[in-house]
Amino acid sequence: MNTAARTYEIRTYGCQMNVHDSERLSGLLEAAGYVRAGDGEPDVVVFNTCAVRENADNRLYGNLGHLRPVKDGHPGMQIAVGGCLAQKDRDTIVERAPWVDVVFGTHNIGSLPALLERARVQSEAQVEIEESLVTFPSTLPTRRESPYAAWVSISVGCNNTCTFCIVPSLRGKERDRRPGEILAEIEALVGEGVLEITLLGQNVNAYGSGFGALAAAPDEVRAMTSGGQSAFAGLLRACGDVEGLERVRFTSPHPKDFTDDVIAAMAETPNVTPSLHMPLQAGSDAVLRAMRRSYRQERYLGIIEKVRAAIPDAAITTDIIVGFPGETEADFEETLHVVREARFSSAFTFQYSKRPGTPAATMDGQVPKEVVQERYERLVALQEEISWEENKKQLGRTLEVLVAEGEGRKDGATRRLSGRARDNRLVHFGVPEEPVRPGDMVTVEVTYAAPHHLVADKPVRDVRRTRAGDAWEARQGREDGSGGVDGQKGVSLGMPSIGRPAQADAPVSGCSTAS
Repeated sequence: MNTAARTYEIRTYGCQMNVHDSERLSGLLEAAGYVRAGDGEPDVVVFNTCAVRENADNRLYGNLGHLRPVKDGHPGMQIAVGGCLAQKDRDTIVERAPWVDVVFGTHNIGSLPALLERARVQSEAQVEIEESLVTFPSTLPTRRESPYAAWVSISVGCNNTCTFCIVPSLRGKERDRRPGEILAEIEALVGEGVLEITLLGQNVNAYGSGFGALAAAPDEVRAMTSGGQSAFAGLLRACGDVEGLERVRFTSPHPKDFTDDVIAAMAETPNVTPSLHMPLQAGSDAVLRAMRRSYRQERYLGIIEKVRAAIPDAAITTDIIVGFPGETEADFEETLHVVREARFSSAFTFQYSKRPGTPAATMDGQVPKEVVQERYERLVALQEEISWEENKKQLGRTLEVLVAEGEGRKDGATRRLSGRARDNRLVHFGVPEEPVRPGDMVTVEVTYAAPHHLVADKPVRDVRRTRAGDAWEARQGREDGSGGVDGQKGVSLGMPSIGRPAQADAPVSGCSTAS
């Protein structure tokens, strides 16, 4: 009788919310007795899909097609499809790929283990899609990837109606977690060694709106907003009181909700990092209006100006869509103007493509592909130039870098290590004489700048061993077979997965270009 634990693999597409959901899915499966697959074929393959990408469905069915002969040769293998595309297409997935065993949506990820077992026992596909959130993801088991950085979900869903985005209809209206729950989770994570957290939401700085009218909000929310500050500004300041928490980030905000008190909270809370991702999408007021984005160029640049005045060293990144329906050459020039004025440290740039189910997909004035391509190349060239110029300003600066695991693709060849500075810039540095672990901090001097990274090839000035490094070292022993708590490697009930996830298929910020 074969008593070996069943193995699993999760393939994630899309935004940070999907990456975070995949951490939950891993935790659920491991709590149910599955183990992460090694070199062999997994017993269960889970696709956590994105509905935002161009031809997302074709890519999914292509991957499912490649798996069919693998499944035929692997008795008992199961395939599950979840995420935004599953929420949208539902029964269509099993109709087009009848070898899929389970289809589940964005609102019921906690059902995956039960659906897999039901499909196995009944020998037929299980499709379960909920129309509203069943369980807030923070209550689910989680498999943490590394001990030094954590996603912390503060809300799910989105109340915006951007014409290019299908995510609100798939994720639902915004629902917020109570501040006490969020802070308790953060404190527990710090107790386990975490140094950096990223507050996560589809529209993260709208936090508080999910409670409805302030008079009906929980007492802790009213206390947090005393004096007239927003709930999100209050939450940032509260994070500053968590002892041992060294870095606080958040993604993705929306310009319409980005108020002066949030800027003040960023500037005045020592552990909130000098980095900001602020989606632009387009620089033309006419295009922004067509996108149903409730701000205009002047408002956007005003935010950037205020942030730089309060936080001079802030590294600001953005999302930009090129070729939205009706975009003229003059409109595109307005986008280039904003890029020149804002001087982003980097940008996630996208060529517009029709997303079925969105208002923009049926708009007049669809821009020819060759025009979109030419504009896209001009935008990328401009941003590369600005990124390089901004990175060159870092030459000679001394930075404290949080040593990361898996950030530098060429570290083996260059004999360097990698990590992130406080402003989130990627830094490659020489291996110090003193042993250093992921989660430790090093102090280095920048000697070279490229558009997408910095290099520090002088000897490392200082190594600060941390609780996160200790936790990483302890994790290695558990992963080598010494086991974790209750035999569940890397699983923590109710805790978010930790670690900057591996770069999945051209990941983007927030809900792709939905923020």
